[in-house]
Amino acid sequence: MTDKKYIAAIDEGTTSARCIIFDHDGEIVSVGQMEFEQIFPQKGWVEHNPIEIWDCVRRVIGEALADADLAPSDLVALGITNQRETTIVWDKNTGEPVYNGIVWQDTRTAGICRQLAGDDGIYKYQKKTGLPLSSYSSGPKIKWILDNVDGAREKAENGDLLFGTPDTWLLWHLTGGANPEGDDATVHATDVTNASRTLLMDITTMQWDEELCDAMGIPMSMLPEIRPSSGDFGKVRGRSNLADVPITGILGDQQAATFGQLCFQPGEAKNTYGTGLFLLMNTGTEPKFSEHGLITTVCYQIGDDKPVYALEGSVAMGGSLVQWLRDNLKMIPNAASCDRLAETVADNGGVYFVPAFSGLLAPRWRDDARGVIVGLTRYANRGHIARSVLEATAYQTRELVDAMVADSGVKLTELKVDGGMVKSKPLMQFQADLLDVPVIRPQVAETTALGAAYAAGLHVGYWENVDELKANWNEDKRWDPDMESAERDRLFSEWNKAVERTYGWEE
Repeated sequence: MTDKKYIAAIDEGTTSARCIIFDHDGEIVSVGQMEFEQIFPQKGWVEHNPIEIWDCVRRVIGEALADADLAPSDLVALGITNQRETTIVWDKNTGEPVYNGIVWQDTRTAGICRQLAGDDGIYKYQKKTGLPLSSYSSGPKIKWILDNVDGAREKAENGDLLFGTPDTWLLWHLTGGANPEGDDATVHATDVTNASRTLLMDITTMQWDEELCDAMGIPMSMLPEIRPSSGDFGKVRGRSNLADVPITGILGDQQAATFGQLCFQPGEAKNTYGTGLFLLMNTGTEPKFSEHGLITTVCYQIGDDKPVYALEGSVAMGGSLVQWLRDNLKMIPNAASCDRLAETVADNGGVYFVPAFSGLLAPRWRDDARGVIVGLTRYANRGHIARSVLEATAYQTRELVDAMVADSGVKLTELKVDGGMVKSKPLMQFQADLLDVPVIRPQVAETTALGAAYAAGLHVGYWENVDELKANWNEDKRWDPDMESAERDRLFSEWNKAVERTYGWEE
């Protein structure tokens, strides 16, 4: 197919919405981006305004098209990728959310999860869902909304409410919303990767599970249809800037990044340094259940092919810790200045920052933990704090890698990386040192949007197969380890001491 046609991807992340247009070589043609408000109503609560997200998406689509001087007819397909687990419930008759979106980082449902776990513990549903019972997942968030928003449960039981993660919310609006052009035009659907993060889907059947829905009191009429990641999701309708463009790919953001990094063979892995940290390893067409605190998740499904699974390690605070340093402490004006500040000191000065702001996810799963800074002395200064912020990202990644190696039996030989934080040279070098393997950044670091574009393009034949995609991947930068093993062991041992200080803070 000629390179005069393009693929668009909507990347609805945790802090911003973007539309990126790609050419046939997987190169970025144009970008539209806009941040949206982070809402913190009380301690442990994190929310987004779904209407604001939809408005931002519409605007960034227009920006991306205008920047490249393109029309919708220049696009062969649209892909969507999104922050996973974030939970939106809305009235299907009006399109109005009944409550703000409850973000994946939110911890208000920890009590619900403990009640569901009972004496069986957090791994009660692991063999069915691949997930521990955690406030991370969407199912308990739906239950909270139905239990706490006036009239919500009655509306849900009457069939008037719909649930979706942000991909479903955007798809519903893009295909017509509450005022569709024609009968049944509006699509209420999601893909297998997002569905696998709800605690409501059986990962072997790829269907919503009645037992799980009953346990959480969730009417199944609320749930979207589950479809393959690369397949038909309808056409854009209405007064959108992308009218009549087919939507043919949806992937949760971390699975999209894995797809964009071309991890198509069992054992291939990537780590995304975004708002959080997410390490995924392809484990093939059979689910592998972790014994070391990792999640079993659906990695992707192309058309009618068998679904492919992955082991995943998820950490809540990555780039958002740098954002916290910028916005809450006003210590830095931007992310780049965190690097410069960190480079004013030779080491961390004995300072360790454990960002358990909303508890600890993989591999520890401690919702009673809270953030700490330890090792402070009169010697410590702003540079040591900044350095400890960057190093926390690398230490948390090391924990995920160790768990993944233990589960898979596959020794890591290199780590492919992507996400906003891979621009940080001191972080990437420290990561290579701490893992004792090369860290490799691709030329196109926007692998999340690229993965959604690849999934969409495969379905319409823009790319014939995954082998054609592999020709697009090129290395941009490599960091090789340069640290003595004794120093590596000392640092990681002190990090573990610091993490243990976070336990038991929240009753």
